[in-house]
Amino acid sequence: MQSYYFFQHPTASHIYAQNQAQLTPEQPEPEFIWIDCTREDVVNRPEVWQNEIFEHCQIRVNEYHLRDILNLEHPCAFDTLDDYDLLIFRKMVTPDDQIVAGEQALEKHERVFGLATTPISFLMTPQVLITVREQGNKAIESYIQRIETLIQRPIDEQNKPRKLATTPLDLSLRLLNNMVDGYLDLRVPLTRRVEFWQQELLQGHRRFTKWHQLLQENMAFQQVENLCEEQIESLQELRDEVVENYAHLKSKKRSEKQDIMLVRVDDLTSHIERIQKHTTRLRGAVQAAIDLHFSAVANQTNENMRILAIITAIFAPLTLLTGIYGMNFEFIPGLKSPTGFWIMLGIMLATTVMLIYYFYRRHLVGRGEKSVIDMLAQQHGDQHLNIFWFMDYEPIKQTVKGTVKGTVKTMKEIEKLTKLK
Repeated sequence: MQSYYFFQHPTASHIYAQNQAQLTPEQPEPEFIWIDCTREDVVNRPEVWQNEIFEHCQIRVNEYHLRDILNLEHPCAFDTLDDYDLLIFRKMVTPDDQIVAGEQALEKHERVFGLATTPISFLMTPQVLITVREQGNKAIESYIQRIETLIQRPIDEQNKPRKLATTPLDLSLRLLNNMVDGYLDLRVPLTRRVEFWQQELLQGHRRFTKWHQLLQENMAFQQVENLCEEQIESLQELRDEVVENYAHLKSKKRSEKQDIMLVRVDDLTSHIERIQKHTTRLRGAVQAAIDLHFSAVANQTNENMRILAIITAIFAPLTLLTGIYGMNFEFIPGLKSPTGFWIMLGIMLATTVMLIYYFYRRHLVGRGEKSVIDMLAQQHGDQHLNIFWFMDYEPIKQTVKGTVKGTVKTMKEIEKLTKLK
């Protein structure tokens, strides 16, 4: 557990931060306090932690809220009491995080389709912000490192890189923004992963067998969409609280405008929606690749069946001829002829050539693709089907002629006006 105190500069209008070790009796009352806790501080000693929070900032954490904080798999939620507001926000565990997993972990994460998430709890009052997170959360620890760097500077220079938060709500939104911005960095590797699956599905030199892994990744995309939906709902509830009861979250000493907080909440929600839409597009791309894969397989199967059907159609008359002349009759025409075999072989060869030519004319042999109009023309015995056959209908023909005459007349009038100008 570590605490950071945010003060109003005595002469300027900006906020500066101090940690507990740098507090002096001469300093004024802080604007607000940030108490950052890890789950190790709470899990094995919930009652002790609850008493420490009460001694530090006079906040008594509700028993049911304490259970929600201890629940590692609690979904995104927002709840409000008279003393504080509770926001539980589930963060996706990214490669940048250094959260301990496996047997050495204090708590075991439940991975859903290879995706792990971790909860971050925010307890907000107008003067205090309490966060409960896992050790190794990169988004929060990077913000803490930035504050530690600012604390080492004089108070007059702490606002030069970037102004600090002015209220617990403002600080919470900034921490959430850091977490969501980390999701945006995952778009490029996720897109490359989808491109890999597209290449695997649409390649033709070997059979695709990684269906189980592909299904797992497709369901992981679905899980990301569900996570984004939960985050958006919890942020919407927070926004409703800001609209309806902003005084419950705003410091009494400061006069921050409500519109600024609403803009930041809406901006955070729009970032999550961008991630959700991008994940939806990736799922659509994977599904489209799967559909193309099955279409290609079906097309290849149809091509193979077409070839086999052509071969069968060519050899069927030959089989008939050989079957007729293979009958065990004593008198068959040409049976004793010295050229009968060659005559029958020539007939069979000519039959084969005629069938191949017929199939070629019907566009059943060859790699060339024909249009639907050509195929319809084959059925009607006309290779040059006129797709504008309805123009020969007499009423339509007269209407078209009148329209053309009117158009020509109008064009001539326009040319006359142009020449006069």
